[in-house]
Amino acid sequence: MNLPMVQRILGLMLMIFSLTMLPPALVAVFYHDGQLQAFIDAFMVIGAIGAVLWWPVRRVRRDLRLRDGFLVVAVFWVGLGIAGGTPLLIATVPDLSFTDAVFESISGFTTTGATVIVGLDSLPESILYYRAQIQWLGGMGFIVLAVALLPVLGIGGMQLYKAETPGPVKDEKLTPRITQTAKALWTIYVLLSAACAVSYYLAGMSVFDAICHAMTTLSTGGFSTHDESVGYFDSYAIDMLASLFMFAGGTNFALHFLSFRRRSLSPFWRDPEFRAYLGIAVSLTLGVTAYLYLAGTYDSPASALRYGLFQTVSLQTSTGYGTAAFATWPGALPAMLMLTTFIGGSAGSTAGGIKVIRWLLVFRQGLVELRRLVHPSAELPVKLMGRAVPVRVLNAVAGFFAIYLVLFGFVMLLLMALGLDQVSAWSATATSINCLGPGLGMVASNFADVPAAAKWTCAILMIVGRLELFTLMILLLPDFWRK
Repeated sequence: MNLPMVQRILGLMLMIFSLTMLPPALVAVFYHDGQLQAFIDAFMVIGAIGAVLWWPVRRVRRDLRLRDGFLVVAVFWVGLGIAGGTPLLIATVPDLSFTDAVFESISGFTTTGATVIVGLDSLPESILYYRAQIQWLGGMGFIVLAVALLPVLGIGGMQLYKAETPGPVKDEKLTPRITQTAKALWTIYVLLSAACAVSYYLAGMSVFDAICHAMTTLSTGGFSTHDESVGYFDSYAIDMLASLFMFAGGTNFALHFLSFRRRSLSPFWRDPEFRAYLGIAVSLTLGVTAYLYLAGTYDSPASALRYGLFQTVSLQTSTGYGTAAFATWPGALPAMLMLTTFIGGSAGSTAGGIKVIRWLLVFRQGLVELRRLVHPSAELPVKLMGRAVPVRVLNAVAGFFAIYLVLFGFVMLLLMALGLDQVSAWSATATSINCLGPGLGMVASNFADVPAAAKWTCAILMIVGRLELFTLMILLLPDFWRK
């Protein structure tokens, strides 16, 4: 284990992260909201900690191995959550405890969107902007941004990229060099975010609201500047735009890049995961819309479609925006919508969940096993895009599901032991591991009344879910630490 090099990278990344305190500081100056000192202090504290880590090992120059990359990513995401809570802890408004400040920060960076803050409409603008900014950075991944920057500092980024990038297949690169790939992904992310902000503004949002909501839409994070979330605007146009850009955030960004480079939409339709993702979203939307209209929740098909589409896309992509209190919808709808969060978006997207590609592979594996019952001697590979899927990938997917189910059950029982009722424990576990935000029961609106121990449990689970289980859990293996 190359610990000095790991320490050097962590120090550098913390110093880079400290610079992100400057934009909200400028917002505090612009709006005179009284929180400038909180961000200046956070900038100095985080920068100083990074410098202290970096200085003793500043001259270390060694190549990273894959296990070093896993350690950097895991430790940095934990450290990032704690460091990100610094301005929230120092700020006079809101008045948060250490637990609540770290929970809000981790929820932001993991794009979960669960909050402990009540009264968003009265928060200082700099705090609202900061919450949106950490979700935006966490959406594409601060590690991916660092991969684009670290070569300038003499550090390769391939092992970090492999350790942080979600999805069962991680070896494909869009460009010959990994730094170019990271820059390409961030370029598409920035362009889509800008397009979303302009669209929101033209649809009636203020400049401030448009920027903040664009950041939390493309990142599928869901933090809003209002307690009523997107429902505050009560705008059909904004609802439709949000649905479109949430869906785009839940799409593999490699497809966005390829489509942009080739000036064609064909990369989307040729991709089996995207077709499945689109099919699931359309089917669920039609089902929810029909249920809402037939149950009399809305008096017209148009209204049922408007709210059904928005909430379906919001929950499937793990964004968590709301235009209606879906937890109070009739019959099986609340539970069904929560179950969609287990599907999530595409691999390589900002969405949470298990990811469509894993469900697709499991479904096709099931079909193959059924056919084997009829043809026990036949060689029946699982195919994707006309090619056999390697057994290694299928084993990885099976292992992911196994660990996911065991971890989910363990954490749900733990939360019940910590005082949550069954429904609240189930949905809090689901919303944390799937990086969603809203849930059912006592966490339907926020986590303010959740016991402190349960908040720490959910915060850790958010990081585990954001890094897709293996990146953190591999650190628990004795083999990982052996030379």
